[in-house]
Amino acid sequence: MTQPLADPALDQLFRAARSYNSWQDEDVDEQQIEAIWELMKMGPTSANQLPARLVWCRSPASRERLAQHASATNKPKIIGAPVCVIVAMDLEFHEQLPWLFPYADAKSWFPDPAAREVSAMRNATLQGAYLMLAARALGLDCAPMSGFDNAALDADFFADQPSWRSNFICSIGRGDPAGLFPPCPRPGFDTFNRVL
Repeated sequence: MTQPLADPALDQLFRAARSYNSWQDEDVDEQQIEAIWELMKMGPTSANQLPARLVWCRSPASRERLAQHASATNKPKIIGAPVCVIVAMDLEFHEQLPWLFPYADAKSWFPDPAAREVSAMRNATLQGAYLMLAARALGLDCAPMSGFDNAALDADFFADQPSWRSNFICSIGRGDPAGLFPPCPRPGFDTFNRVL
């Protein structure tokens, strides 16, 4: 039986973790990127759909290219980071289900494109959250962002993958505490919860 994580691990994953605005000059190498994937892929998705598709913008040129599609406030968070990942979803994820979920004819469950899009968004978003927890578990910091032109980004980065759609982007590296804002409120349980 699994045991609760110790407080230092909970602090690193949740309580002390922050979304960073600026970055220390420290690389994130391909081994670290692969290690993030190896952890995040283990997070559950419905029928093992794994609809997330990731594009890791590691070179300065790729980050500059990505930043062209971002809001003014997000550009420096992208350009200054060691790596920024586009978390996208594949609207044709069901084509992979025969080998990803071999226990049933799961591909046949998704004949409706609108239903596929809902499922892809839900499960790719889960995978994006797993990505951030994996990065934090490996000692890295994150800055998830919307604030970009999805259609322009998709046309630029996914021209060869017409079924992919961007969800959000996330810079990853060693955050610079000097760029942090004071923590935003985190309400107590009774504010947004009901137990029936």
